[in-house]
Amino acid sequence: MKLFLVLTLVAVASAAPQNPQDVQILRYDSDNSGLGSYSFAWELSDGSKHEEQGQLKNQGTEAEALSVQGQYAWVGPDGVTYTVTYLADENGYQPQLQQSPGGSIPSAVIESFLG
Repeated sequence: MKLFLVLTLVAVASAAPQNPQDVQILRYDSDNSGLGSYSFAWELSDGSKHEEQGQLKNQGTEAEALSVQGQYAWVGPDGVTYTVTYLADENGYQPQLQQSPGGSIPSAVIESFLG
């Protein structure tokens, strides 16, 4: 799992443009009332984007847990869009990696990262 996260961060970093001044923020939304739920979303002109929603479940009990779901995407150096959809809750982090056609990561490798 740690290897998957490291590889994801490396992929995002390598997909970053050489001149960050060229990237424009196309969208930024944030909603955090501090009352147990939040959401945010952003999208950049280089194709990177991230959306996430979280809520506190079973508030005030011993079973209280934060449940987070979302997805983030980036365009790799190969021109392929990679998307990670995830759920993180009391059962742990549960990612799913998808790539648009022409992706360079073999499906067997993706499956091995996800368990």
